[in-house]
Amino acid sequence: MIENPQVIHCPVGMRWGDMDAYGHVNNVEILRILEEARIHAFGPPGGTGGPGREPVVALFNNVPAGTQALVAEHRVKYLSPLTYRNIPADIAVWISALKAASLTIAYVIRDPVTSVACAKAETTLAFVDGGTGRLMRIAPEQKELILPYLGASVFP
Repeated sequence: MIENPQVIHCPVGMRWGDMDAYGHVNNVEILRILEEARIHAFGPPGGTGGPGREPVVALFNNVPAGTQALVAEHRVKYLSPLTYRNIPADIAVWISALKAASLTIAYVIRDPVTSVACAKAETTLAFVDGGTGRLMRIAPEQKELILPYLGASVFP
């Protein structure tokens, strides 16, 4: 683990419909925001979506055909309500754990105006062969891409 990892800052837009009856972004929509930040940072899983802007770290673009990056676990701690704004929220993203066949992505969602941390979260992804359902090891090339972004967990 790197003591001061590189952090990817992802601007993710909030939608008016993301608000709940209490006037802040709903907890379910927070997971959508995390997904958008993950795709912004690391790219869409290979073979999905159309061509577009390259991600900051092309982690998912370079997996073998048929590889699926499946969510194994989400953990979210809500710290402060995220108020809807017509500007994107700032999500800091890095890798907090790297294992043989999985990795954990850490996030901090900040209000784009006040910079208050509204949520911290982690998502563990496992790489799976879509045809067999078996776990796949993370390739050395992928590990090489990840290493500069490997830092501490948001849940010490």
